[in-house]
Amino acid sequence: MQTKLTLRLEKDLVDQAKVYASKQGKSVSRMVADYFLLLHEKPNGESEELTPIVKSLKGALRGVEINELDYKKHLEDKYL
Repeated sequence: MQTKLTLRLEKDLVDQAKVYASKQGKSVSRMVADYFLLLHEKPNGESEELTPIVKSLKGALRGVEINELDYKKHLEDKYL
């Protein structure tokens, strides 16, 4: 059963939400409902099970300092 929920927000925020919802093909109500479902699915402190590949990569870059310039250099070397 659906019920009505009234939110009081700044007009600019509501306008931004409507534009974003329209681009996503959803209503603002659907976006809020989706967000609430996400909150319910993952309580704080609980994490998803990692796949074996992700587990093997976890921590691989620990202690390595990589910044945006490094990434741009990598892309230049790869594609130019």
